Amino acid sequence: MTTAPTDYDAEIERLEGTLRGELIRPDDPTFDEARTIYNAMIDKRPDAIVTCASVADVIAAVDFGREHDLDTAIRSGGHNGPGLSLVDEGMVIDLSEMTSVRVDPDARTARVEPGCTWGDVDHATQAFGLATVSGVISTTGVGGLTLGGGHGYLTRKHGLTIDNLLSADIVLADGRLLHASEDEHPDLFWALRGGGGNFGVVTSFEFELHPVETVVAGPMFWRIEDLEAIMRWYREWLPQAPEDVYAFYMTAEVPGDPFPEALHGENVCGLMWCYLGPEDRIEEVVQPARNVADPVFEHIEAMPYSALQIMFDDLYPPGDQWYWKGDFVRDLSDDAIAEHRRFAEVPTPKSSMHLYPIDGAVHRVGPDETAWNYRDANWSMVIVGVDPDPANREKLTDWTRNYWQAVHDHSEDGAYVNFMMEEGQDRIRATYGDNYDRLQEIKAKYDPDNFFHVNQNVEPAP
Repeated sequence: MTTAPTDYDAEIERLEGTLRGELIRPDDPTFDEARTIYNAMIDKRPDAIVTCASVADVIAAVDFGREHDLDTAIRSGGHNGPGLSLVDEGMVIDLSEMTSVRVDPDARTARVEPGCTWGDVDHATQAFGLATVSGVISTTGVGGLTLGGGHGYLTRKHGLTIDNLLSADIVLADGRLLHASEDEHPDLFWALRGGGGNFGVVTSFEFELHPVETVVAGPMFWRIEDLEAIMRWYREWLPQAPEDVYAFYMTAEVPGDPFPEALHGENVCGLMWCYLGPEDRIEEVVQPARNVADPVFEHIEAMPYSALQIMFDDLYPPGDQWYWKGDFVRDLSDDAIAEHRRFAEVPTPKSSMHLYPIDGAVHRVGPDETAWNYRDANWSMVIVGVDPDPANREKLTDWTRNYWQAVHDHSEDGAYVNFMMEEGQDRIRATYGDNYDRLQEIKAKYDPDNFFHVNQNVEPAP
C-alpha cells in the first residue's frame, strides 16, 4: 500500500458522505465486530471497512481504493480460510448487507446479491421447491463459494455451482459495471466461473434452479478399524453410482448429542448421504455400504433439502480456529488409503477430513469450458484442523499440514481454490493448469494493474 496523502482523512470523509451504507474506521465502536470473520485464526486490521448497501456504494469504494492505491479485499460471507476477505491497513469492501434474492419460479432462476449466505438462498428458493448447487454449511457466503467453483450435495446430479451460473453483474477495477454471460463479455464470464475474485466485485449472480424439495439424507458411521475396507469399497462404488446418489466420505470424532453417548469422542469413518430419488428406494442405495462392515451408527431419513443444508451449522459456528488444506483426487490408491488410516486419529474434536464427490455432471463439462480445470477429478479433498481454543492452533495446524503432505503425492497438483490457504503462485498455477494463461490474458484486459490482488491471485499477462 502506498503512503496515504496528507488530505486522506478529508477525502475518506467525502467518501463516507456519498455512501448509503456505513464506513467504519479503527476508532469506531463497531470496528472489531466489523472485522471479525468466520475463521478466528485471522486477526487483520483494515484502515477502512465500507459496508455497501448498493451497487453505487461498491463503485464508490472501488474508485476510492484505486485512486489511493489501497490494498483492497472483498468480503461476502467471510468464510475465506486464509482470511483474504480482510486486509491489514487497506480497505475492505463488505458486501454482507446486500442480501436480496429474487426467484422466478417459472423460469427456474434466482438473482442473488453477493452478501447472501446459502441459507438466504435456500430460504427463498425452497418456497417454490427449487434449489441450486451450493456447499454444505448454510452460513457460507454466495460470492466466494461461487467464484471459486462451488460443490455440494447436488453436484453429481447438477454439476458445480458455476455450471448453474447464468450471468453476473460485476464492478471492474476502473469502476465500470458490466453484465457478463455467454452472450455479453463471454471471456469475462468464462473467467468468473472458477477464477475467484480476480476480476472485480460481483454485485449480482443469476443461477439456474432445479426441482429439489425433499431428500433422503443423513450420516452413517463405522469404527475407525474399518476405514481401509470402507474407502476401498467407496472408491469402486461411487463412480458407478446413479447421479441421484451423493455421499461424501469423512473421518471425524463423534460429537455429543444427538449421537448415542457410547460413541461420544470416538474416532470414526463415515458417509454423509443425500439421495434425490424415491424415498422407498433408499434401502437398496445404502445396503451395499452396510455389507462392507456393520455401521456403529446411522440415521438416514427424508427431510427438506434446507434441513440438510443446515445440519453442520451448529457444529461449525463462527469463531473457531481453522486451518485447512485441500487437493483434487482422481484415484484412491491402496497407498493413499494407508496414509489416510495413519492420520485418522483427529487432533481436536472438530477436526476432520472430507472427500467431496465431483464426478457425474461435473465430468460432462470440458476443462476449457470454464476456468475450473480439474474436470476429470473424482473428489475434492479437504483436511481441516478446527478448534475453538486458540491454544490448540499449533496442534491442529501441524496435523493438517502433515496429513496433507502424506497424501499429496497420491493426489493431483491443484486444489479447489476455496480449500487453499496462502500457498504461493506455483500452487495457483497448478490449480488452473492449462487455463492459467487464458486467465492471465483476461486479467490483463479487465484488471491490468492487478487492483484485485487480495485473493488467490492470477497475475495479469505481461
